[in-house]
Order: sequence, then structure tokens, then C-alpha cells
Amino acid sequence: MSAATTRSRRTPDRLCAEAIDLARSAAEEVAAPGVVGEHMGMVSEGDRVVTHFFECKEFGYRGWRWAVTVVRASRAKIVTLDETVLLPGSDALLAPEWVPWSERLRPGDLGPGDLLPTDAEDLRLEPGYSGEDEPAPNSAVSGEMAELVEAEDAEVTAGAPANLPITPSRGTIAAVAEELGMRRARVLSRYGLYTAADRWEEAFGAKTPMAQAAPATCVSCAFLVPVGGSLGQAFGVCANEFAPADGRMVSLSYGCGAHSEAAVMPKTPRPAPPVVDETQVEPFPLRPSPDSGSVPPVPDETTAELGHS
Repeated sequence: MSAATTRSRRTPDRLCAEAIDLARSAAEEVAAPGVVGEHMGMVSEGDRVVTHFFECKEFGYRGWRWAVTVVRASRAKIVTLDETVLLPGSDALLAPEWVPWSERLRPGDLGPGDLLPTDAEDLRLEPGYSGEDEPAPNSAVSGEMAELVEAEDAEVTAGAPANLPITPSRGTIAAVAEELGMRRARVLSRYGLYTAADRWEEAFGAKTPMAQAAPATCVSCAFLVPVGGSLGQAFGVCANEFAPADGRMVSLSYGCGAHSEAAVMPKTPRPAPPVVDETQVEPFPLRPSPDSGSVPPVPDETTAELGHS
């Protein structure tokens, strides 16, 4: 960078710096009437290039500025318009950073009719049975398998499978998997299983306040419905309608006050009935006795001293 270029960046061009009216008219032409405010300064962008800033009075654009860039050609005396744009300042009110919907989605956001597509590379899923390991139709069959086919109720075909137009569906691995409900495109991966287990453990696990105050854990509760697979070693389903985890997957170390073997709640204490002694009579005077006051009684009221209480 030459010394002339450095000097031009530090010192704005005089004609471009004086073109405030040109910059204002350009900003007012782009903006709505009355939203261009006072001139807030300028900055030198380069050799004979200056940007003027004007206050933006548009509602909802606090701290924004109208930036109008003017330029002058070499050896020219006329300043021309280069660009007009609305830019945020240091204290401008900006919109929050865009977050993809897959990261903004939270549990419970899915409503009736909503569709939640799953990514093809979702780490929680892995490919299920695809039939790639199925033996070819013309593969050799061992003697034991031939005897088994004869003993079982297998489909009889006219000729070898290699000579058939289509592969027999009965007795194939894919047909058995589909009949057992195991032929799914994708199944839960170990990562998906672990994340689900961590989520359930956090919601209904041993570290929750409810479990800390419970009389016993869910592993000994009669309302726990066991589940199959590897999840059954650590989780089950609560079937107590009065429990806070009814119908939820709970950890075996979880517990609540609705445990089936919880202690019987004590009955509400009742006050003892009043005891009345009807064999003894207690006299109750209707008027106080004469000697119950602080002044002793006198026979003649006229001789009594005045001023006593």
C-alpha cells in the first residue's frame, strides 16, 4: 500500500465529505418519508470514497443507520452516488441468530398432523434387515437342509429355484422376518438406545427428588411392568394411575410414594371425647362475695372514707 493510499484512507476527500445533501437525498429516496434522521458522521472507505451515516427513525430498527457511499472519479469535480444501505450500529437491535428447525424442536412440539422427517444419517438409527445376507436361489442345499425341507411343511416347486421365474417367498428369511414383524428399514442403534436411556434416567431415575424420598425402588413394586430386551435390565413401565410416572418408562432404581408395598398411612387423629363428672356438684355463685374486693366491708356506708377505689 502506497503512502498516497494510506493518506487518502485517513483523510476523506473534501468534495465527497461535503456531499451530505446528495447522500441525504439518496437515503430519503430509498427509505420511507420521515425515517432519515440527523447526519451521524462519515468514514473514508478509500481513495475518493466516503460513506455518510444518517440516523434511522424507522420503528423496530433501533440503533440502525442509513449508510450512503459517494465516490468521485479521478480529476473529476462531480460526486456520484455509489451505494445506499441500512446497516446496524454497535447498539442495534438485531434478530436472534438463525437456528435450524431440527435444533429448535423440543419434546412435545409435535402436534396432530405434523410430520417429523428423520435424517438419512441419523446416528440414533441403523439399517435393519435388508435381505442382503439371504442365500441365492441357486445356492447349494446341504443334505440336512433337504431332509428338513421334506419333514417340514415347505412349498413344493416344479424344479430348482434357479429355473423359476420368481423366487419363492415361502420359507425365505425375508418372509420369516416380515411375519415376525422384524423387517424394518431401520432399527434403533446403540447410540439411540443410550440417549433414550439417559433421557429416561434423568426424568425418572434414582437422582430425582421423588426417588430420594421414596420408601422403596420400582424394582420391588407390583405396579412395574417389565419390558423385554436389554432395556428390561434397567427400565420398566409404571402402571400405577396415582403415580407421577404412570405410563412412563422408569428406571428400576426410581421410586415414589405410591409404591405397592409402602407402609399404610396412619389414620387422622381424633380428639378424645370430653369427660363429665356427674357425681359431684360444683357451686357457682351468681354474685361475687362481699369480701372479694380490695377494700374491707364497713357496717355503715356513711362513715366510709371517700376516694377509695
